[in-house]
Amino acid sequence: MPFSLDLTKNPVEGFSAGLINDDNIFEWEVMVIGTPDTLYEGGFFKAHLIFPSSYPMMPPTMKFVSDMYHPNVYPDGTVCISILHPPGDDKYGYEKASERWSPVHTVETILISVISMLSSPNDESPANIEAAKEWRDDFPTFKKKVQRIVRRSAEML
Repeated sequence: MPFSLDLTKNPVEGFSAGLINDDNIFEWEVMVIGTPDTLYEGGFFKAHLIFPSSYPMMPPTMKFVSDMYHPNVYPDGTVCISILHPPGDDKYGYEKASERWSPVHTVETILISVISMLSSPNDESPANIEAAKEWRDDFPTFKKKVQRIVRRSAEML
């Protein structure tokens, strides 16, 4: 398995991961645990990490299947961070090629980037326009929505 994640050798704090189905090594389920001292603290968010057959040349996709309200997560749950974008130049000129996917990235670097994303949203390039606007212009409303999903996620366990 070229992209196995052995959490005992390479633990990533704030996550647990495993195969969705033992018969398919390309589909993983990840439990993202809200990082302390962030708005997401206390939350448990389930996501799927789907690897293409061309991995590691092309990036996986990550999609929250639990509710997630964040400027860099599309309303359908798909995570939008630079290292999950295909390699090469950004046709819009926003990202440098060095910020995008490279075969040197691992599951661990992806998960660490998601932790960083949750604690420090990039509202300059939002996937969820409403969340980004509230993050910038109406933080109390944004915070209230996040607290609601954190509470709901803990109740779903």
